[in-house]
Amino acid sequence: MSYLLLIVEPRDQRAERGVEAGHRVYAEMGAFSATLQERGLLLGVESLRSDATGTRVQVRDGRPRLRDGPFTETKEMVGGFFLLNCATRDEALAIAQQCPAAAWATVEVREVGPCYE
Repeated sequence: MSYLLLIVEPRDQRAERGVEAGHRVYAEMGAFSATLQERGLLLGVESLRSDATGTRVQVRDGRPRLRDGPFTETKEMVGGFFLLNCATRDEALAIAQQCPAAAWATVEVREVGPCYE
C-alpha cells in the first residue's frame, strides 16, 4: 500500500531558521530518506520551495484563474513529501513518528487511493 507523508510547516519557519540551520535540517531529512531507501520503503521524496514561488490554478466556467503566492490566507505550507510503500497504515504512522520533521512541523499521513472513494 502506498502512503504519502506530507510535511506541513509554518510558512515563516524557514526564514526564521536561517541558512545554516536549514542546511542541518536538510541533511537530517536526507539521512532519514536514505534509511527509508535502504529498507525498500521509499518510492519518492522531494523538498518543495516556499509557496512564495507557487501559483494556484483554478478553472471555473471554462476560464483559468491563476494566483501567485505567497498565499497570505494560509499559516502553513506543504514543504515536502515522502511517498512510501508500507504494508500497513500502522507502519506508515510509525515511520512518520521517526521523521525528523515531526519535531518542527506536522507530518500528515495519507493513503494513496482513487478520488471517488
